[in-house]
Amino acid sequence: MNQANKIRNIAVLGHLGSGKTSLVESLNYITSKPKVKGEVEKKNTISDYLLEEQLKLSSISTSIVPVSYKDYKINLIDLPGNDDFVSEVISALKVVKGAILVIDASSGIQVQTLKHWKMLRKKNIPTIIYVNKMDKENIVFEDLLSEIRKNLGKNAVPFCYPMGHDDKFDGFINVVDMKARKFNGTECVDAEIYDDKKIKVLELNNMILEAVAQTSEELLNKFFMGEQLNREEIHSGLRTGVLNGELIPVLVGSATKNIGVHTMLDMLIDYLPNPSDLNPIVGTTKDGLEVERKTLNDEPFSGFVFKTIVDPYSGVLNLFKVNSGVVKVGDDIYCPQTGKTEKVSQLLMVSGKTQTQVQSLEAGDIGGIVKISDLSSSMTICDPKNIIIYKETSYPTAVLYKAILPKNKTDDDKLGQVLQKIKLEDKTLEIVRNNETKQLLIGGTGLGHLSYVFDKMKNTYKVEVTVEDPKIVYRETIKQKASGSGRYIKQSGGSGFYGVVEMDFEPAEENIFTEKIFGGSVPKNYFPAVEKGFYEALEQGLLAGFPVIGCKAILTDGKYHAVDSNELAFKMAAILAFKDAYMNAKPVILEPIIRVTINVENKNIGDILSDLNSRRAKIISMEEKNNDEQEIVALVPEAEIIEYANDLKALTQGGGYFNRIFETYEEVPTYLSQKVIEENKLI
Repeated sequence: MNQANKIRNIAVLGHLGSGKTSLVESLNYITSKPKVKGEVEKKNTISDYLLEEQLKLSSISTSIVPVSYKDYKINLIDLPGNDDFVSEVISALKVVKGAILVIDASSGIQVQTLKHWKMLRKKNIPTIIYVNKMDKENIVFEDLLSEIRKNLGKNAVPFCYPMGHDDKFDGFINVVDMKARKFNGTECVDAEIYDDKKIKVLELNNMILEAVAQTSEELLNKFFMGEQLNREEIHSGLRTGVLNGELIPVLVGSATKNIGVHTMLDMLIDYLPNPSDLNPIVGTTKDGLEVERKTLNDEPFSGFVFKTIVDPYSGVLNLFKVNSGVVKVGDDIYCPQTGKTEKVSQLLMVSGKTQTQVQSLEAGDIGGIVKISDLSSSMTICDPKNIIIYKETSYPTAVLYKAILPKNKTDDDKLGQVLQKIKLEDKTLEIVRNNETKQLLIGGTGLGHLSYVFDKMKNTYKVEVTVEDPKIVYRETIKQKASGSGRYIKQSGGSGFYGVVEMDFEPAEENIFTEKIFGGSVPKNYFPAVEKGFYEALEQGLLAGFPVIGCKAILTDGKYHAVDSNELAFKMAAILAFKDAYMNAKPVILEPIIRVTINVENKNIGDILSDLNSRRAKIISMEEKNNDEQEIVALVPEAEIIEYANDLKALTQGGGYFNRIFETYEEVPTYLSQKVIEENKLI
């Protein structure tokens, strides 16, 4: 029997501090009945088990908390609200079909609320909005609802309406079923609807019934004929509306007091999709042909890994969703990305940091797998006889880089291995060893992201580093043709060195060596040595010691000695010829140019363009995107955007984001080049 209809995979999102983790804790508390309910401030929640999360009182990493309710299994996925950890959200949204968007009633719609909402809309994930912290002072629900409908859509409908007098929230009315729940100081109990709330909730109930009627012609006719819709018709119509994105239920409550949580559980089951709802999951065969898998037990097994966790003691754990079929301990599974078939030795049900061994996982469920070599996030696992490949997750690029130095020899020895483990967990992290500047660079999505990495290195792996700004990797080139002579002659009896060359150097698209020798003044067997000397000379220009690009060398003449000439002599002669000509070839400094793709709201466009202009940027394009957003593509000198990740957040109050990629090298303006030369000649 397929159990997928008894599963709900729900992402819990919202802005930083909105109460996501508290809500998950509350949902677990009323379903699992633990002795103690965890609290963020007490650092004992199931979700925030990492030391770094407990120190910051904020979620940093994805956490799975499965709960059981009325024979249903609900896999809650608690996600970070900090935009620096957006990759966690991107990964989780690949495997869920429903979401809870948490809003702090005391602060309303925040930047991250909007970002998460746009991500949910883009993926058409049915969502319930939970307005948390309704017990705070001076909350005006009507104003909040207006803000929600303005920013998140007019189809946001209150399925619950707050009760309370004298601005004190003491419960809510389930507008769908017209039942009240009142908080008595310890729990919510059934109650009468306050008289002064009846007219309002009747209006809202009528609004909901009208929305239900819109879901089918039969119901619409019944509604306009004045016939009553029964409970089953109402719930079925609402489910259809929510699944289609035509309705966005708004619930109210207080996670810390468990208000509204039972009602939410019922609505997660009633209105959000089970894994077999909606469309089948699409993948490809090895030949690139499209193939589908339904989330049913009798389909061939396939799964998608959405998070890798490296434990320094127990090894690598991969969290995955069973997209189709059943996987059991002892089964052979295949990973198309690694090309390896492995035997399943252990399957786990994961709840926060707690791992429980299970013998099998069915279609639609989420679990963990260990001891599968080279497996990591964004990979597919499947039946070796029925291979499918799911599209890998696209992550944002690293936009902020810092150079790190180990504090001591012991840390230096461990550093490489530690970085590999952290990189395995985090697809947005970039590690680059720059041989020119002798710096080891770590790139991330923001300062918070990199700070977490450094904290994790220290706390988990006992490796401490010093953090510095990265050095810019400049280049040199020449702008005009020049000639040079190189004479490398050393004769002191016995075999000596004798190599003489005449060479021309001129600008070119790329570094290239040619020769125009007439009459054998330099034998052909020495041409490779001259070429080698030329390329060696390019490694260090004479302006500031940067590598030289865009230079063509032409060997035009020379002399050799029958006894003393050799390859080393001609290699050294070529180096001397290059140095002789270089300063006459009008050398200049080139700087790396980065292509940035910036997404911001229309209201920020003026500030962004003005700021880019101050950074010597060239605007390539501007394109209107959905949701009142603009995408700006610009070419900017790398020296001008070292801290742009932080600056953009400040300019847009956290609303803007960007990706970056190296584009080309361009000449540094004259007024800046001398400063670059002086700074780098000291290196």
